[in-house]
Amino acid sequence: MEKELLADAKHRMHRAVEAVKNEFNTVRSGRASVGLLDRIHVDYYGTSTPLKQMANIAAPESRLLTVQPFDKTAMKSIEKAIMESDLGLNPSSDGTVIRLPIPALTEERRRDLVKLVHRLAEDGRVAVRNVRRDCMKDLKELVHEGEVGEDAEVRAEKELQKYTDEHVHMIDELLKHKEAEILEV
Repeated sequence: MEKELLADAKHRMHRAVEAVKNEFNTVRSGRASVGLLDRIHVDYYGTSTPLKQMANIAAPESRLLTVQPFDKTAMKSIEKAIMESDLGLNPSSDGTVIRLPIPALTEERRRDLVKLVHRLAEDGRVAVRNVRRDCMKDLKELVHEGEVGEDAEVRAEKELQKYTDEHVHMIDELLKHKEAEILEV
């Protein structure tokens, strides 16, 4: 029984790390990344549609993104959605492709982005710790009900702490790399 709890906890912790990784991909750094546009939704015939479902997004150069819509009539809507986003990008269109030059970040903006990724990483750490707390509570209930012995509980708690430490370390590593990427000039 405790093995299923631990396997579930490990899976949920892994999902928390993946969520942090995905959030980091949406944070702008000095170079172009197609993940930058993942949060953008376009008003397409009255429906809020994710941009990545409406167009091919590519990064042909380190400071340029291109957006090629599947439906050319959606060009204006896509440009408007990009301009209204908090990314600070100015799209330019030639009728078939929207080009998004990625400007260099100012020092102040870099510091703000570093604070943002620290906050995202802390949210991820909290999510991992919440999984640990929930699993510990479930283990205590199993011991209370007599389904698991106290020795098995202690072993499971040690294993759970090991998983927690591993996943928090993964988040810290992701943070270190993302911070270096943002501060890179």
